[in-house]
Amino acid sequence: MTESSVINAGGLDACLDGITATDVGVWPNMPYFKVKEISSFPKITYLHLSDCDKFSIGIFLLPPAGVLPLHNHPQMTVFSKLLFGTMHIKAYDWVDDGASISTPRSGSSKGEVGPVSVRLAKLKVNSAFTAPCDASILYPTDGGNMHCFTAITSCAVLDVLGPPYCDPEGRHCQYYRAHPFTCFSVDDKKLPDDEKMEDHAWLEEIDKPAGLLVVGAMYNGPKIVEK
Repeated sequence: MTESSVINAGGLDACLDGITATDVGVWPNMPYFKVKEISSFPKITYLHLSDCDKFSIGIFLLPPAGVLPLHNHPQMTVFSKLLFGTMHIKAYDWVDDGASISTPRSGSSKGEVGPVSVRLAKLKVNSAFTAPCDASILYPTDGGNMHCFTAITSCAVLDVLGPPYCDPEGRHCQYYRAHPFTCFSVDDKKLPDDEKMEDHAWLEEIDKPAGLLVVGAMYNGPKIVEK
């Protein structure tokens, strides 16, 4: 696999559809998938393949029950290819471009008190996927820009992000907690008659979840070279 074949292909999604776990040197019996202790967030491994100011390429290795919590990809387009395993994906898009709304919490909101800043989002994906399957694409404002990955079995996910995360340019990873639509009552946020409440949620920005551990490891697969 060459850098030029991936980036300059007429359709990156079609290119990723043809990539297999063998092509990038990963397999389900790698030691990264052995969970030694039970915790809320089993350790996830990230294999870095390539990056520049235009894109980054990497592979996430999730053991069974591994979770990448709900997070965003601001101003970015993301191509994801499940290389092996079964994974549940839940993804949202913002309903509009409006700012967050400060509103009182309901009494059922995890026992917390005081106002909370939330923003309305619509559910785009809520399904389990099993490899082999086509690559998915999420855009800055469509396709599920905020998503959560939950590994049902050992999983490997190849990600191509363009442009990559960059704090100075405002592209930093934010994490969210999803609240059911019925948790908050906001006068100017009424759903159209043809839309269901269960397909919407209020997303609250939170700090990086405690216990989430993503560690880097050496990529030992075929080298990516320019032509």
